[in-house]
Amino acid sequence: MPRLSVVVPVRRVRGSLRECLNSVLSQSFADFEIIGVADGSPDGSGQLLDEIAAGDPRVCAVHLAEPAGSDGRRTAGAERAKGDYLLFLEATHILLPGALQRIADRLGAAQDPDLLLFGHVRTPFRGTPQPSRSLQLLREMGGTEVCTLADRPELLGVAAVSWNRAVRREFHEAGQLSFAPGQYGDHTYALGTLATAGTVAALPVPCVEHRQQRYVPELAEPEDTVRPVDVVEQFGELFGTLRGEPRFDAVHAPLFDLVSKELLETYATVTRRRRAYVRAVAAFHRDHRPREYRAPGGLAALRLRLLAGGRTARLHALDGALATRRGLLAVPQALRKRLARRLSPLHYRLQRLLPLDRRLAVYSAYWNRGVSCNPAAIQRKAAELAPHVRGVWVVSQKAAAELPPGIDHVVPGTRRYWAVMARATYFFSNVNFPNQVVKRRGQTHVMTHHGTPLKVMGVGQHWYPAAAQGMNFKDLLRRVDRWDLSLSSNPHSTECWASAYPSAVRHLETGYPRNDVLVGADPERIRAVREELSIRPGQRAILYAPTFRDYERTFTCRLDLERVAEALGKDTVLLVRAHYFHDDSGLAMHPGIIDVSGHPSAEELYLAADALVTDYSSAMFDYANLDRPVVVHAPDWETYRAVRGVCFDLLSGAAGDTPGAVTRTTDELIRVFTDGTWDNEANRELRAAFRSRFCAFDDGRAAERVVRHVLLGEELLPVTPPAQRHRPAVPRQAHDTAPEGTLSAAGRPSP
Repeated sequence: MPRLSVVVPVRRVRGSLRECLNSVLSQSFADFEIIGVADGSPDGSGQLLDEIAAGDPRVCAVHLAEPAGSDGRRTAGAERAKGDYLLFLEATHILLPGALQRIADRLGAAQDPDLLLFGHVRTPFRGTPQPSRSLQLLREMGGTEVCTLADRPELLGVAAVSWNRAVRREFHEAGQLSFAPGQYGDHTYALGTLATAGTVAALPVPCVEHRQQRYVPELAEPEDTVRPVDVVEQFGELFGTLRGEPRFDAVHAPLFDLVSKELLETYATVTRRRRAYVRAVAAFHRDHRPREYRAPGGLAALRLRLLAGGRTARLHALDGALATRRGLLAVPQALRKRLARRLSPLHYRLQRLLPLDRRLAVYSAYWNRGVSCNPAAIQRKAAELAPHVRGVWVVSQKAAAELPPGIDHVVPGTRRYWAVMARATYFFSNVNFPNQVVKRRGQTHVMTHHGTPLKVMGVGQHWYPAAAQGMNFKDLLRRVDRWDLSLSSNPHSTECWASAYPSAVRHLETGYPRNDVLVGADPERIRAVREELSIRPGQRAILYAPTFRDYERTFTCRLDLERVAEALGKDTVLLVRAHYFHDDSGLAMHPGIIDVSGHPSAEELYLAADALVTDYSSAMFDYANLDRPVVVHAPDWETYRAVRGVCFDLLSGAAGDTPGAVTRTTDELIRVFTDGTWDNEANRELRAAFRSRFCAFDDGRAAERVVRHVLLGEELLPVTPPAQRHRPAVPRQAHDTAPEGTLSAAGRPSP
């Protein structure tokens, strides 16, 4: 009897089925079976399932005589399962490396709970993977205790789908819950299993990549098409089934509240037969509303009360009034924007007449892209050492929607933005603030920068047209003149900043605050990061992080990554991070390649990687703090050097210039990582000299140094000399043992 049964419904998934099943078959955990259920898909998915099943006995192909819908396919697969636990995996999704082992380990540690919820990442159509809200919730909960929904009602915030959970088969078979028809037919099943499970465990790491598909109405299956009123009936059937369950009373109210909100959201999408839908929702409320239930307040509560009461006419009137209001607001929108453009400077000028707020600091990073880099590290340390100084982040409208809760922020152009910019005392940014910002007497601007320069910067770009395109040097220098302090992580940077930005700025040789986590990382932190990225113990992780080229519009990968992944084998995984200027890396999917372009923290990727491969990115200077191998892959060095301009000869081979091995072709890169050159004695000596030159001030206390000096007015703390610093932990030290036969971080077989 296998430990896990993975049920995969198969219909119209010809383009994704092989990758989906391979993501299961390539797992390190082997005690599983796959049950693929097809029901006559016209695109040949069933034949492909047979082909894969013929080549691997772990795959069982089931064919249904008639189209059964997504609910029928899942049910048929569960009926044929023999495993202790059921996993339902959509054929458009994939299991992340190491997922089954983590699931099996967590099930064992939790002593076989009825239900295990695990995390997932979400990949928008033609996008890059992003952590899901469910994953964030599971992480906040910790994932160590076994509980029930009554104990932790916040578990209702985890996506109610079948593919983010393992269900004990005996529990599944003993219950009366079933899948419902429709695109979201697993929704009621997921809610029902969570509500009735006697023991629930959580695994707060991503196990599934949820790949959102482009919706093509023409491909919708008739058996999966349900009316909104049918959804209401499905919820009614769920509550009717749960009513006799002993645990239902304890979870009735939060479950009803969740469903009520979903039904209200669905109402906004109903365009036909609204009256029937309202009647169905009203009946659901009458039949299943808990005693002493209180609807939430606000406008949503009014709409919910009207919906629950079956007040179709009043709902229609309210919708009409709201539509009219929106129309009236939209008419003068252009006028309001024009007026705001005229009033904002006046508002800003008036705000500057008010006293400075000595307890207010402004933070910004990467042109308002979010909370990151040196400013984020400074703010974290400020919260610890100078809690009296309140921090406000400047973020774009898009970034604001993605911020974690509790981050105080303003959006550029708003009234509060101008008020904050006028009255704050401290300003921290790794790029310049806009030209319109006026530096007041008493304000302190700290330029943190966001990398050690290899390429020519500032006024030096004047001599390189490709680097200077669109740059107004007069405005640049006006912005530079607002700087009071400029951070540096090494003497080379201090010299470059002084040349690139000639001004009265004072250079603080503090180290880069963002690198504190690299210097101080312990094995536990490294292990956690690698687990989050689904890098298994003993597996070699190589981070490929190429830089942005000003003279190119899109990301061009200068490595044949698939060939590299094939050549280095399953004991190596490539983490590929395109520059943040590129929204879509366009990488091909391969089990040995993980696209981490959307990962929010470059520092965590550095911690996870056994080696860095880059071309001319400043990542090499930060990564050198870890004293791990750096390979420079520079196929276009001559072009980059001539067109972009550089500060020193990265490929000279001289001590302090070149951090390690240098490659120019894919074949050379493969050879370096297969013959041991990547970490031989000669390259270790180069790395030591490079680290000595460029990590001179990064001793793990940079953020503290900045906060104490700028916010608390203290003298700069002395820098710990490199020879007296603790050697950073390496990935192989993050695991007590490596599985027999795997590669160590140095690329040699483990004993």
